[in-house]
Amino acid sequence: MKEIQRREKYIHRKVLLVDDEPVNRQILGLIIQQHYNVICAENGLDGLRKLSEAPNTISLILLDLIMPEMDGYEMLKKIQETKEYRRIPVIVLTSDKDAEVKCLNLGASDFMPKPYEDPKVILARCKKAIQLAEDRILINENERDSLTGLYTRLFFLQYAKQHDCYCHDMSMDAIVININRFRLVNSLYGRAYGDRLLQTIGSLIAEILNDTDGIACRCEADTFYIYCPHIQDHDKFARSFISKFEKAVENSRITLRLGIYEYVDRTLSLEHRLDMAKNACSKLRNTYKSDYNIYDSLLHEKELYNEKLIHEMDRAIAEKQFKVFFQPKYDITGDKPRLASAEALIRWIHPEFGIISPGIFISLFEENGLLQKLDRYVWNETAAQIKDWKERVKRYVPVSVNVSRTDIYDLDLIDKIKSILNEHDLSASDMYLEITESAYTDNTRQIVETVNELRSLGFKIEMDDFGSGYSSLSMLANLPIDALKLDMQFIRNITRSQKDHNLLLVMLQIAGFLNVKTVAEGVETREQYEILKEAGCEIIQGYYFSKPLPAEDFEKLLIKEM
Repeated sequence: MKEIQRREKYIHRKVLLVDDEPVNRQILGLIIQQHYNVICAENGLDGLRKLSEAPNTISLILLDLIMPEMDGYEMLKKIQETKEYRRIPVIVLTSDKDAEVKCLNLGASDFMPKPYEDPKVILARCKKAIQLAEDRILINENERDSLTGLYTRLFFLQYAKQHDCYCHDMSMDAIVININRFRLVNSLYGRAYGDRLLQTIGSLIAEILNDTDGIACRCEADTFYIYCPHIQDHDKFARSFISKFEKAVENSRITLRLGIYEYVDRTLSLEHRLDMAKNACSKLRNTYKSDYNIYDSLLHEKELYNEKLIHEMDRAIAEKQFKVFFQPKYDITGDKPRLASAEALIRWIHPEFGIISPGIFISLFEENGLLQKLDRYVWNETAAQIKDWKERVKRYVPVSVNVSRTDIYDLDLIDKIKSILNEHDLSASDMYLEITESAYTDNTRQIVETVNELRSLGFKIEMDDFGSGYSSLSMLANLPIDALKLDMQFIRNITRSQKDHNLLLVMLQIAGFLNVKTVAEGVETREQYEILKEAGCEIIQGYYFSKPLPAEDFEKLLIKEM
């Protein structure tokens, strides 16, 4: 049964037998026709003609050397010169040992001696030659990126690892190349134009590989990896590559970024080395010109530091290393400023690094999908503190907490917030919710639906960092908000820049038209305070009144002010 299956597996393969001797054709044909369809030709010219009639269906050529009109040597040359024939393995039929080297140089795969061997040996040679050729075709089809001709990621990684094994003493560099805002480029200029850009980069990388013993691949979309012997002058290399690219594309809006990790550490995995180059490249993500960046010890230390923070986040929450501070907000609409509310701000009191600024870990956690967990911790701690003040001190003010963009997309957001309030016996009026302006512009419809539901439950919603994003007036008119919180960057410059002063007045007018309150954060001086009060701002927050305070100090302020 197994023998029948093996025969059926190869029964459709076609073998071209080229020999001018009818007896040889008959003997060899009888042997191989047990497993293959045999096509016979009397000489090289006849063989090429029959090959041209079915070039994609021939799996093997059995070729005699000494023949009239066109001999086997000439036919071998023609096969190697023709791209569609080159893939077909050729077994040379000869009794001349001296001819073997010449035939190998011309592209022959194997030899079959005359007089012919045992039929089983002949069939085994045919089967092996076909298998090797078909495996090579399969490898070639998957080895190269069809668009750029560079290796695919899988083969690149394998060949790079082989290179390390054979050249373990050679200093190597890992390089990553990206096109800035490639998705936007595709949207503006079309997919065909984007493909031409990728082909251009592939060609330029191929030039580099011709001069070095390196390898390269297109990893995905517009990401290219190069692994090559150390380049002495990276500035010259990067500037030359960028210059050639800019000349080729003739479009100043299309720019590149290159990340270079030199003298790679071979104790790290190859993927990690490439990630380091990619990290250096990512540091240029918001640049608007072509540039390069080298992964150095500072980047390495920062990466290790970030990894440590990510790794220790859960333990920090369990041990309450994160502390909620409270910054007072004052109502300045009356004759005397009045403590009206507060904002909950998080600080990380790390046992090794001391106080870590939220400017460091907030964005890090957001990038790694951990911010929701931290936000919920802050909500819980804030609710517990409000409850404590209510019950023990009998004095409290509403406290606003941040709701991040990632929170908005959580389908269970409302249930989670309600659960926290219920657990601490609080109402929606005890906690205000701050949502950044940029979150509103991400997915306006979903934000509006979520915020409307929150407001229907009694929550007050503040748009945080207003003026730093891209809100349109028409969008603002339809947003469900209770207060606009002015971005502190505007507040800092209102005493020095007339333009910022005028812009502040416009934003306050917008708030008036929308019938929502305004909150100014980052107020640090008497002059800023007076300008804001005169302009009609209602709530002020900043160092002019107080820095963020730990709970025990804010409690003293509560007792004093209320």
